[in-house]
Amino acid sequence: MDNKNDEAVWSFLSHEEKNHQLFLKQKALLSQFLEKGAISRAQYDKSLHDLTEKMGEEDINN
Repeated sequence: MDNKNDEAVWSFLSHEEKNHQLFLKQKALLSQFLEKGAISRAQYDKSLHDLTEKMGEEDINN
């Protein structure tokens, strides 16, 4: 998708949907850090826990 399409889709999302998409992107980034060895499992677990609390997401492990 190009940037114009991304922006168009983004503009139709509710605030909650935008927050959820941001959560998923942050979670994926944390997973990449863990996979590359940039952070430990303990750091990942704490960061994911903090992220889920801040974003109001359910605490899921996948």
